[in-house]
Amino acid sequence: MNDCYKTIENPSEETLFKDRNSKFYGYAFPVLNEEEVKNALGYLKKKHHTAGHFCYAWQLGTETLRFRANDDGEPNNTAGMPIYGQIQAFEVTNILVVSVRYFGGTKLGVGGLIQAYKNSAQITLEAAPIVEKTIDVVYRLNFDYDLMNKVMRIVKEKNITIVHQKLEAVCEYHIAVRKKDAALIFDVFDTLYKLTIKEIA
Repeated sequence: MNDCYKTIENPSEETLFKDRNSKFYGYAFPVLNEEEVKNALGYLKKKHHTAGHFCYAWQLGTETLRFRANDDGEPNNTAGMPIYGQIQAFEVTNILVVSVRYFGGTKLGVGGLIQAYKNSAQITLEAAPIVEKTIDVVYRLNFDYDLMNKVMRIVKEKNITIVHQKLEAVCEYHIAVRKKDAALIFDVFDTLYKLTIKEIA
């Protein structure tokens, strides 16, 4: 089972592609939802308030993918889809790639636009810090404090990441486990007396 995916953790450096006096500024942002897409686009529209077009594509998800491509006033399928094609070529997800165009006075034609937006997205993704991550399942564990040593021994043995903890008379841990190991880890904890385990993400 493939439980890995590629993405970026930080925004890319600004890139610049020029074609016949038109300038294409490229950006890549890590995003987890459409609200973050909207915020990134809002930031770029303030930064480049005199630009003519903000063309972009995004892809979200790991197992079920959602995407959108937007030409922002350029002829149909000359901007958003070439950008999305590069997202697919680099096999990245949870990402937004934007190319901000300043018109240089010379029309590039349909073929020229497709090539320019493709090149802009390509150099942006080449400059982006792409990382590989695992698809994780998050479990909530609730247990009495006297089970703490047993729980921590399993956490250490299995190299489990604790993403949240609340230590009281009844303790609560949220643990992140690689998807391929999830069923096994669930069974290990499920056998402990006075401990409940539930998948939450």
